[in-house]
Amino acid sequence: MISVDLHTHTTYCDGKNTPEEMVKAAIDKGLSCIGFSVHSYTHFDESYCIKKDRIGEYKSEINLLKEKYKDKIKILCGVEQDYYSDEPTDGFDFVIGSVHYIKADDVYIPVDESDEIFAGAVKRYFGGDFYSFAEEYFKTVSDVVYKTNADIIGHFDLITKFNEKGRYFDERNERYITAYKAAADRLIPCNVPFEINTGAISRGYRSTPYPSVDILRYIKEKNGRVILSSDSHSSLSLCFRFEECEKIAKKIGFDNILYSV
Repeated sequence: MISVDLHTHTTYCDGKNTPEEMVKAAIDKGLSCIGFSVHSYTHFDESYCIKKDRIGEYKSEINLLKEKYKDKIKILCGVEQDYYSDEPTDGFDFVIGSVHYIKADDVYIPVDESDEIFAGAVKRYFGGDFYSFAEEYFKTVSDVVYKTNADIIGHFDLITKFNEKGRYFDERNERYITAYKAAADRLIPCNVPFEINTGAISRGYRSTPYPSVDILRYIKEKNGRVILSSDSHSSLSLCFRFEECEKIAKKIGFDNILYSV
């Protein structure tokens, strides 16, 4: 039984539940460990992330919960550090390095905010060429561990959030494949696990996790590592479909699935 979930969000950023509500839900589900990974502060977009003046409060509350529930569950205080965040990661137990934006013409373009913003940005800044967008995205992703000093690589192919059934681009296109392979090739030597992330499934955007099966096969071929995470924004989606994802990973050949950092 998989009993660890390190990618979770609370009311300190864009989650629905308080940290204590998440802890109680994790205990009820029989988890041995829960990790909190608040969205790091981004000065250019405060709509989803922790407010800068609440970072200390967040750390203090998680540390209090560690002590309060120490006999029932292990609690880790982490951060999901966006590539473009300028905030230090000192004092956190772990770091998830993620790319939520790409930069074009000095504009930060959100990759996963909405279907309309995603499609509109590709049209405006990339002439409607989704593969150019993908190339720029994966170029940024290829640097995420070096920039954030991450312990976990977050949702590697987040660019596919709104691309269910190939709505905008063909993920079998050679330009797309070349772009993600180049990023994976640069990241795998860092020996940092790629998360198999079920967040887009639980929130109804996708039917499959990040990364895609094809990308997971490539990561395995290159001896990369993986870890399961729910990217949960609600107490109801902790460890969402982990058993299914574990089976997928093992079928691909991963025998080194991590459950904690």
